[in-house]
Amino acid sequence: MIGLSTRRTAAVAAVLALSAAGCSGPGTPPAAPVATAAAAATPAPPAAPSPVPAARAGLGGRPSPSARPCTVFPADNVWHADVSRLPVHPRSAAMIGAIGGGAVHADFGSGRWEGGPIGIPVTVVPAGQRRVPVTFGYADESDPGPYPIPPDAAVEGGPDGTGDRHVIVWDRAACRAYELFDAHRSGAGWRAGSGAVFDLRSNRLRRAGWTSADAAGLSILAGLVRYDEVAAGRIDHAIRVTVPRTRTGWTWPATHSASSATDPALPQLGQRLRLKRSVDLSRLPRQARIVAEAMRRYGLIVADHGSAWFLSGAPDPRWDNDDLHALGGLRGSDFEVVDAAGLMVSAGSGATG
Repeated sequence: MIGLSTRRTAAVAAVLALSAAGCSGPGTPPAAPVATAAAAATPAPPAAPSPVPAARAGLGGRPSPSARPCTVFPADNVWHADVSRLPVHPRSAAMIGAIGGGAVHADFGSGRWEGGPIGIPVTVVPAGQRRVPVTFGYADESDPGPYPIPPDAAVEGGPDGTGDRHVIVWDRAACRAYELFDAHRSGAGWRAGSGAVFDLRSNRLRRAGWTSADAAGLSILAGLVRYDEVAAGRIDHAIRVTVPRTRTGWTWPATHSASSATDPALPQLGQRLRLKRSVDLSRLPRQARIVAEAMRRYGLIVADHGSAWFLSGAPDPRWDNDDLHALGGLRGSDFEVVDAAGLMVSAGSGATG
């Protein structure tokens, strides 16, 4: 769609401007937390276990122990697929060359930049969060509201941000993600460019040709690097990455194209990239090494247009920006495109065989 390509072009310009300004390199000032503040719950009687707070928690907040655990998509979902042994795509060298040989950049961290957190924040909401109306600029490809988005939901770039302004809401009780692109408060609710709802217990993909809050039509939450994963020592999914240009059409599991270019050297949205096995990771500091290990085992998924080799993650005050900056020692030439077609069970499903 021409309109979608236009709005992505504006987003690219914003990201490139931030990149030129040194958005999240070392020396970024210290930080603020990822999501929302939590209110205290009424204490339980002394003999009973402590209750789970009823108010919203940050990204590290825990759901009730009695609730069924909510993972970000099933274990057999393509985001969790081990791609370390998949064959190299026959046009890998050309596509990597088209993306460029620049440095990898962790587009997330601790601290703030121009008034906003560094990365794409995630707001975790409790069961029963009030639903509010949401209007969309691209309503024909958006899941209709209402959405359980609180008035103080964290916005990418902060309340006055001018970039993609993603809002990601994770309802762990319902095990759903609600994701908005170009989100703004509007009356009692929100308005956005586009929006998508993902059932995190399902492998169902969006309708072919539909966008989401991401150009590829994929979930943003699924591809974010989160601090709790790195603290636990392992990321078990592919990582969202942006590239400057893509070719028209899409590669499974993507469902949407945001380009009219036909150059076969360009990657498509949904393309799976992998850090080469030959790259030595032993000298990377811990946080950077865990991210790099995930890029080797689970890879990267091309999800949107933006600066080359920008990895997406959620902000957190516990990130060590110097650690993350060490990922800049990895270059485009350290990656290859893999052929993930053999993983697909059905074009409309993210399940792998």
